[in-house]
Amino acid sequence: MGSCVRFCNNQYHHCHKPHNSPLSAKLSNMTLLGFNPATRIDVALLALAILGTCFAEKREIYLALMEGDPVAFAGVSSSHEHGFSRQNLNREASRAHAKRLVDSHDQLLQSVLETGSYKKLYSFNHVINGFSVHITESQAKRLKETPGVRLVERDRGAKLMTTYTPQFLGLRQGVWRQQGGPRDAGEGIVLGFVDTGINPAHPSFANVGLPPLNGTSRFSGGACETGPLFPAISCNGKIISARFFSAGAQAAAALNPLVDILSPFDAVGHGSHVASIAAGNPDVAVVANGLYGWASGVAPGARIAVYKVVYPTVGTLTDVVAAIDQAVHDGVDALALSVGPDEAPEDTPTLLSVFDMAMLSARRAGVFVAQAVGNKGPSPSTVLSYSPWAVGVAAASTDRTYPASLLLGSGQRIAGVGLSGPTLGNGMVHYKLVLAKDAIFPYGAFPRTPPYTEECQYPQALDPALVLGSIVICTFSAGFFNQTSSLTAILNTARSRGFAGFVLVANPAYGDFIAEPIPFYVPGIMIPRVADAQVILLSISSLYIRFFLLTKLPNAFVQILSQYYEQETGRDQGGASTRFGARAAIGEGRVASFGGRAPTVSRFSSRGPDYIDVDRTPVDVLKPDILAPGHQVWAAWSPMSASEPILVGQSFALLSGTSMATPHVIGAAALIKQINPSWTPSMIASAMLTTATKHDNYGDLIMAEGSDISSLSPATPFDIGSGLLNPTSALNPGLVFPSDHEDDISFLCSLPKMDPLMVKAATGESCTRSLTYPSDLNLPSVTISALTGVRTVRRRVKNVSARQLTFTVSMRPPNGTAISVNPPWFTIDPQGVQDLDMEISVTQASNELSGFRHGEVVLTGPEDPSSQIQLVVPITFSVRVQPDG
Repeated sequence: MGSCVRFCNNQYHHCHKPHNSPLSAKLSNMTLLGFNPATRIDVALLALAILGTCFAEKREIYLALMEGDPVAFAGVSSSHEHGFSRQNLNREASRAHAKRLVDSHDQLLQSVLETGSYKKLYSFNHVINGFSVHITESQAKRLKETPGVRLVERDRGAKLMTTYTPQFLGLRQGVWRQQGGPRDAGEGIVLGFVDTGINPAHPSFANVGLPPLNGTSRFSGGACETGPLFPAISCNGKIISARFFSAGAQAAAALNPLVDILSPFDAVGHGSHVASIAAGNPDVAVVANGLYGWASGVAPGARIAVYKVVYPTVGTLTDVVAAIDQAVHDGVDALALSVGPDEAPEDTPTLLSVFDMAMLSARRAGVFVAQAVGNKGPSPSTVLSYSPWAVGVAAASTDRTYPASLLLGSGQRIAGVGLSGPTLGNGMVHYKLVLAKDAIFPYGAFPRTPPYTEECQYPQALDPALVLGSIVICTFSAGFFNQTSSLTAILNTARSRGFAGFVLVANPAYGDFIAEPIPFYVPGIMIPRVADAQVILLSISSLYIRFFLLTKLPNAFVQILSQYYEQETGRDQGGASTRFGARAAIGEGRVASFGGRAPTVSRFSSRGPDYIDVDRTPVDVLKPDILAPGHQVWAAWSPMSASEPILVGQSFALLSGTSMATPHVIGAAALIKQINPSWTPSMIASAMLTTATKHDNYGDLIMAEGSDISSLSPATPFDIGSGLLNPTSALNPGLVFPSDHEDDISFLCSLPKMDPLMVKAATGESCTRSLTYPSDLNLPSVTISALTGVRTVRRRVKNVSARQLTFTVSMRPPNGTAISVNPPWFTIDPQGVQDLDMEISVTQASNELSGFRHGEVVLTGPEDPSSQIQLVVPITFSVRVQPDG
């Protein structure tokens, strides 16, 4: 992330390795001149003395927060979640305040650090007061000790957390119909995307007769920053603003001008994918290696503001924070963060990092923030979204699959994965089946390693006479396991050697592998399960195995050949193939199939419980917050595809990740904000969480994938949060759980062992009021990581409907606990509030329990006259009894 620098006479230069330095050269010359070993010791001591005055130290990016209010909150009470005024930022006084902050940053750096020894990258002044700077660790320590500096944190980098889903979420027959059709859904709302940029030529982002932006949005205009591949016409009204941030990237690495495009243009594809899921135009034809249907964003009428921060070579947190600061200044209504740090901060509590403080400030300014929870599942405590002020989104599958098949000459049909057309003849014509290991070019000058002999990575390793016009079996082996081999290389080999098709099969030595459908321009199929592969790849005679063990592959895994293949393949005494009689065809793999259990939590989706430090100490906040489709989602792409060679030239991609789930939530926020423009971010989040569903399309509890490829188990709130997003129901939740900025500060002050000075350093605000427990933060969930005896938790609900409502309370307490709620029923007027005191007590010894247990309190109200559905407001409980409880 940083470059090495040498400090000599208070100046810095890129340093060289010691053996190339002038000092090293002098020492080498001394040795050549005949110095004896004792003299060399003296010389070494002299070298250490010289290095003491001229030393090499690595430079990295650091982010600093300063005392003093940023522009947005100068003179604003902390009790206001949306006390931020668009007009305030345009006044002369505000511009003067911003200049004073920037000047103060420059003056501090000049007073603490030597001239020429640092490079300031950004000043943050809109919603946070601070800066980022390229310095050494020792300089960072000096900054940290300087009066006026609240917090200094090393940049941890930024990673990407890498259609049918509107129909799966019920949008076309639900909220879209209520809002006049898909083109009007989200109209007047501006969504901000902090990502890899956007492909402005994509039809998902064309201006198809959009009206001028109305007064619903907070947006104030933004800017259109032009550059390579991004002319001024790119900002066409659908793309309403576009900026790029590269100071951090340029400080962290040497950028490649061919792909690290210094403009908002998306060279990767990820940013285009995310933006089109949330706000892409309706009914855009999805064309890859065939027509796959029609894609629409969740809120097709919403506008897009682009903030490019991640490049093919590198992404930095400093560029992300600068983009968040600017996006809030521009006035976006909601912010999608499918990028972010890939690890917890080293020395700072997770909730007090600069990144989380930027999101806290955005929330305070009235911006709804959704954040990908990460792709580190299914292990527990792997979430990368920590804070209650950002909605953490987990990923789930839908009920759409793309079945593919391999048709053997024996009549057997083997199921697999691959978005591929069939071999010529559409399955009616069978082709010679050849195992790559049997087609090795005998005279080739190449290493006999798995990428060459088994994995079809190098065309020169295969005998063209044997593989031309054949279906070649490639094996998942060491190269794929070590992530040095690729499907792209197989496709290149197939095209170069003229394969009729290819099969990539699982290898018992490495177990099942995860296969995601990818468009193949050569007929192909992946068979990722060993059990399926062994229909093809079954054991043959022990004599043949002993021969391979002793002669061909000593100390290596023996490739087990298929019973069918072996029966049809002739071999000489040495085991070499002399006749290829096996035949096969590859079936059509591009036709979608609908059915099966859905949603299920995707294996990769990061899991809770939430934690506050690198030791995974639990924090009493439910994470993830919500579940959304994030597995095999079709959306826009960039043909440059600088990071995914297999997708070069494509305008659409089928991707999986919590990156894909997050824009579904941002799109839903636009739909809710359009109908309820006065709602705060906490109210929008509450509406989503209380109307989410915990059941699948079979009516059963949602299931979650485990470590084994075929394993499923009932999902817990640490897998799904409050459940699967239901945008239509979220428009009319009946009750919401509101909270404001002051509540968030009180929550931080109530965390166990939290130093109030740390809260002050991170937020700039004192702990004047603390919650009794962190679990008292007004969320539609209750998480208690160490329950002892009895605890009373209070929640406050607000009636956001236009009529008086009466609710009754029921409980399903976590195992080993009992819950009572006061009042047991209540009537609440429009815009009225009601407090609920929920007492939870331990009823079972902790040594009889293990880990967290889950339950819920349910508020059941009247039938909603518009939907004819009964209002049900659940409060999710996740409780762990402390050993002495």
